[in-house]
Amino acid sequence: MATATMKPTTVRFDEGLKSQAVAILDSIGLNLNTYLTLSLRQLVNQRRVPFELAPAPEVPNEETRRAMLLAEAKEMGLVEDDAIRFDNADDAIAYLEAL
Repeated sequence: MATATMKPTTVRFDEGLKSQAVAILDSIGLNLNTYLTLSLRQLVNQRRVPFELAPAPEVPNEETRRAMLLAEAKEMGLVEDDAIRFDNADDAIAYLEAL
């Protein structure tokens, strides 16, 4: 069986991204070089990117995070819920029109 010729390649990564990836790969017994080789082999074999591409989850900004915390505190009864409540849509519309 013929052996493949190995040629060094330089790849540049953000230091933080590389550290996180190496930590995950270490936990499953792979090194970065092996993972990249596996990924490239699957790319060639499948003729497509071998994993689902998804956007990063959105992180709420400070204002939204505070609103979420306040809503949760109100739901748990830790903070008084002073929201105006209506028994029907007509009362809500009348309130809004009076503003």
